[in-house]
Amino acid sequence: MKDPSRRRRARRIAMGAVVVLALAGMNGPWLWRVGSEKYHDYKINQPEYKADNGHWKVIDFPEEYRQNTIHASLLHTGKILMVAGSGNVQKNFDAKKFDTRLWDPVRNTVKKVPTPVDLFCTGHTQLADGKLLIAGGTKRYEKLKGDVTKAGGLMIVHNENPDKPVTLPAGTEFTGRKNGRTFVSKDPVVVERAEKIFDKDTGAFLRNEPGLGRIYVEAQRSGAEYETGTQDNYRVQGLTGADSRNTYGIAQKLALDKKDFQGIKDTFEFDPVAEKYIEVDPMNEARWYPTLTTLTDGRVLSLSGLDEIGQLVPGKNEVYDPRTKRWTYTKGVRQFPTYPAIFQMADGRLFYSGSNAGYGPDDVGRDPGVWDLGTNRFQKIPGMSDPDLLETSNTVELPPAQDQRYMVVGGGGVGESKESSAKSRIVDLKEAAPRFRDGPELGRGTRYPQASVLPDDSVLVSGGSEDYRGRGDSDVREARLYDPRSHTFDRVADPLVGRNYHAGSILLPDGRVMFFGSDPLYSDKGNSKPGVFEQRVEIYTPPYLHHGERPALGAGPKTIERGGSGTFAAPGAASLEKARLIRPSASTHVTDVDQTSIALAMKKSGDRITVSVPENRSLVESGWYMLFVTDGEGTPSRARWVHVP
Repeated sequence: MKDPSRRRRARRIAMGAVVVLALAGMNGPWLWRVGSEKYHDYKINQPEYKADNGHWKVIDFPEEYRQNTIHASLLHTGKILMVAGSGNVQKNFDAKKFDTRLWDPVRNTVKKVPTPVDLFCTGHTQLADGKLLIAGGTKRYEKLKGDVTKAGGLMIVHNENPDKPVTLPAGTEFTGRKNGRTFVSKDPVVVERAEKIFDKDTGAFLRNEPGLGRIYVEAQRSGAEYETGTQDNYRVQGLTGADSRNTYGIAQKLALDKKDFQGIKDTFEFDPVAEKYIEVDPMNEARWYPTLTTLTDGRVLSLSGLDEIGQLVPGKNEVYDPRTKRWTYTKGVRQFPTYPAIFQMADGRLFYSGSNAGYGPDDVGRDPGVWDLGTNRFQKIPGMSDPDLLETSNTVELPPAQDQRYMVVGGGGVGESKESSAKSRIVDLKEAAPRFRDGPELGRGTRYPQASVLPDDSVLVSGGSEDYRGRGDSDVREARLYDPRSHTFDRVADPLVGRNYHAGSILLPDGRVMFFGSDPLYSDKGNSKPGVFEQRVEIYTPPYLHHGERPALGAGPKTIERGGSGTFAAPGAASLEKARLIRPSASTHVTDVDQTSIALAMKKSGDRITVSVPENRSLVESGWYMLFVTDGEGTPSRARWVHVP
């Protein structure tokens, strides 16, 4: 196959000559307005330019179908599930106005889907049967410090009774033994029974280890005089006798500080055929900003998030079994910042790149490494450049997946930091001692870059902003293709729409890439005008679709067993060079751990090809995939949907 970056550079030189000749035949003013909008529009719409740089087009939905899309997932029906929930608009949350759209990019039709709860900032992943698992979301919006009127915070409820758990209803009152102030719980809580601890050698009873429950409480009345400054032990009102002695609360400072978002436990499977949400067993932990990662056996791991009291889930991870529709805790405790980029590796372990989307202490769970879920052992990977600028970075598995190479792109400082990184870093997990090495750099520091794997093994990196949520009009309206052969970024056509926080990208079955969302804080350089959520969808058509006729991939089996093969009609099969199975994306908050591109062995016979799927279950997870074939120019066919059971 020809080197695509060399081909683009050759076309760029030729395109320059064409433009000069074209302008020479125009009126004089055109020659003096080479930077004008007309010249720009003329240039980007030339066939030669498109063949070298690709082309962008905005899809503006009818007004009644527009929404603040936060999450998007490609379904095996070819439609895209676009989830807003309350769309980062508290008025929608208060009114219980939760939105989902189902868009058919082929017919360009949009359908409204009833949304049962606020799935704003949920987690999602593709299941083996083609449904989409969706877990978590929003229970309460954050309150900034100036908006908080009642002192409140986290109360840890202790139960020292080893014989029974304690259930406390919402509205339970806790009164400080020292400070005398009373605080009220906002939700019910179940506190498990105490655990009896025995001496390992003698078997003698040592003590009861209290069961613990976490609950959010706030003062009965408004005002700073109800704040507490230090830890106190709290009596639980309404309990008598032994219960009053065995059950108590402990809280640190309860104040008028900012209150973070709170999560929910609700879990749904979205059925792409019935086109509706189906409620299943809720998670054990409430989660807002969680990551869902599919494991070798088809179960799904749920990680991190803010819980029902706005605290980072304390390392209690759990798995969902699609067969039983139930959640169970994993062994051991391991804590990560919210939306951690955690991928299933080919050997069954998990890779954490260090990328994340925000909440959590700056010294907890931020080091990249390889995690053995069974033993809870975590091996750090050294060599990361800009290690303190990994928040809002993007991580993508470089194709093909068999190579086990990952790229971490851009990123920024923790929280609302103005710092951002222009670095890309690459790690080869097949090395005996993996370490990160710098890849090509972006043009400038970039938070929230979107990244999509393409059928020709290149990676499209686009958008983002230099500052937190696009502050100071800092959107990066640039796009690049990473070429794995030359190990370079090649600048291509610039997107028409800026994309920062709450933006994402998805590879479509026709080889184009969809971009959605963007939620800037401000819309001007002076940070005086409030930002407006970007509701437009933009489609990028890569250069490979402007090179002439694309290869055809005809009928074949819809199911191929792992380790098996399938034969497809392929007129002109002799021109084909490679075949890829690409798992459909589930994208949000710079996180898309579903995305993977698997190389298939391919045999050609006349106008037919036979492709073989690898046997490794950790590499090829059960589910629906897009099957692409590409020719010697890197031009892909339209995808065929194939199910691997």
